Amino acid sequence: MPRWLPPVLLTAFVGGLFWLERRRPLRARADPGPARLARNLSMAAATGAVLRVAERPLTGRAARWTESRGWGLVPKLGLRGWLGTAATVVLLDYTLYWWHVLLHRVPLLWRCHLAHHSDLDLDASTALRFHFAEFVLSIPYRLAQIVLIGASPRALVAWQRLTAAEVVFHHANLRLPPELERRLGRIVVTPRLHGIHHSTVRAERDSNFSSGLTVWDYLHGTIRTDVPQEAIIIGVPGFDHRREVTLGKILLMPFVTPGSRLSPASPEGGNRAAAPLSARHR
Repeated sequence: MPRWLPPVLLTAFVGGLFWLERRRPLRARADPGPARLARNLSMAAATGAVLRVAERPLTGRAARWTESRGWGLVPKLGLRGWLGTAATVVLLDYTLYWWHVLLHRVPLLWRCHLAHHSDLDLDASTALRFHFAEFVLSIPYRLAQIVLIGASPRALVAWQRLTAAEVVFHHANLRLPPELERRLGRIVVTPRLHGIHHSTVRAERDSNFSSGLTVWDYLHGTIRTDVPQEAIIIGVPGFDHRREVTLGKILLMPFVTPGSRLSPASPEGGNRAAAPLSARHR
């Protein structure tokens, strides 16, 4: 496959989702307008620049080093070719599930991940809204994934591309036919499933941690399918207004002093009846 083709396909996929979610929205928009999109794209640009400098050279080198020495679980099991690549992608996806759990459990990691969850809406642009500090802190974990699993450069790139496409898809504010979504949800994360994960209610936010395959949530009992989308308020308690999620404040989130509203163990939030959309964003 030409090197230019995967980025072109991913860009077309993202563009198609942006178009579709405006034709078939799953949830009413709480923060419409270009300012929010500009914030998310600015975060994406900053994080992308940091990834290119800090993470990609290290992970690429680790994958080449691991492959040259035959280290890791997949090579030790004698899995080669497409079978080895498939096994590596599945194991990377499983260990990413546990990293996502840690992001919600460890206070420092949650403060970094808060930049993502504090978005007042959930759509394809939210998939680009991650703080660079979260990715910097993930580098040791990512390197451990590569070495312990035995991820080759080819398998690592395949996982990165598949994960990127799936993350944009399940963040999309896209209403799929219910039966199609139900069937897809047995295999991969869907917009309805991930909408529950972005709820202001902590019991709902602490569910549906999978980024690719939903089997991990089913396996560990963290799956939630019982919350209707119209009952969900997207965001984090304490960050209910546009003035709380300006670009400057988002960038500072990992570095502020932890408070109750920044803690992953903060009290339940999201009294839906008390916080209609029209009142939250005046």
